[in-house]
Amino acid sequence: MNTSLSPEILVPRLGEYLIQQGQIDEAGLHRALDFQKEQQQAGRNMRLGEALTELKLIDRPSLDHAVTEQIIQLRTALEDANRFLERRVQERTAELQDALRKLSELSQMKANFVANVSHELRTPLTHIKGHLELLAGGVLGPLTPDQDKSLQVSQQAASRLESLIDSLILFALATRGEMSMRLGPTDLKKIAEEVIASSRPKADDRKVTLELVIDESLPLVNADGEKISWVILQLIDNAIKFSPSDGRVFLVLHAETEGMVMVEVKDTGIGIPHHRMQELFQPFHQLDGSSTRRYGGTGLGLALVQQIIHAHGSVIDVESEEGRGSIFRFPLLASENRGMM
Repeated sequence: MNTSLSPEILVPRLGEYLIQQGQIDEAGLHRALDFQKEQQQAGRNMRLGEALTELKLIDRPSLDHAVTEQIIQLRTALEDANRFLERRVQERTAELQDALRKLSELSQMKANFVANVSHELRTPLTHIKGHLELLAGGVLGPLTPDQDKSLQVSQQAASRLESLIDSLILFALATRGEMSMRLGPTDLKKIAEEVIASSRPKADDRKVTLELVIDESLPLVNADGEKISWVILQLIDNAIKFSPSDGRVFLVLHAETEGMVMVEVKDTGIGIPHHRMQELFQPFHQLDGSSTRRYGGTGLGLALVQQIIHAHGSVIDVESEEGRGSIFRFPLLASENRGMM
């Protein structure tokens, strides 16, 4: 079978074009099509142009001229289409670049707004905390037991508000790429013990068992101690918050053979649906966003946790099974190997 490429192959609806040009009539076209079909059934690969010329319905020069004209028209149409597509691609690219620029500006504005508002909130909060401390210390006069109890509740609320403001400022700094890191040899064992000690009252209040598991020969790590302490505290706080009464939360620190120290926070809590895992680290986002949601929070904690861990050149990994609990883990480089960072 002859499969060589000829100009005629590139021309669709040649017969219709020849009729439009007055080269053949419809009866001639049907006659040529029938002849072409007969030849193909006999095993001969015949094209319409060959059928037309063999039946002497058109001469070869006229056929070649018609095919050439069609090819020129097709090429022109293709070039026009390509130019149109190129123009549309350029327009869409410009639109996307403009949208990205506006999104970046909006993100910057949001970060600036959050930072400015947070700083402005700090001043009145400092005054509130100061006067609460004066009241608690009895400087402004004695308190009744009920007043003292109410004052303790107010102080706890002020501390929570201060923590929220600090988180907002840290988020704004991270978003603007201004979060400073002070890396150096850090004792994770000491940090872990302090975090567990500060978290135990909350765990006891929720009847959650809090356990610390540390390798005996745990090396120092190259980290920003203050920020890693904040990260571990956030993970422990989340684990307690999402664990039921009689649940268990573990903070596990163990040395890896590759000169790394693995930090793991495990819980026996509610777990995370598999299809919602990608939402975990989105800022200002809660998996339960309903008006009746059971668990509080701003949705900033895990977003900041991820940013701080990334700033340490590390990554956070999550394993979870709905109804069975979760594991959050991340590695840190041992301080003697900090040249590998």
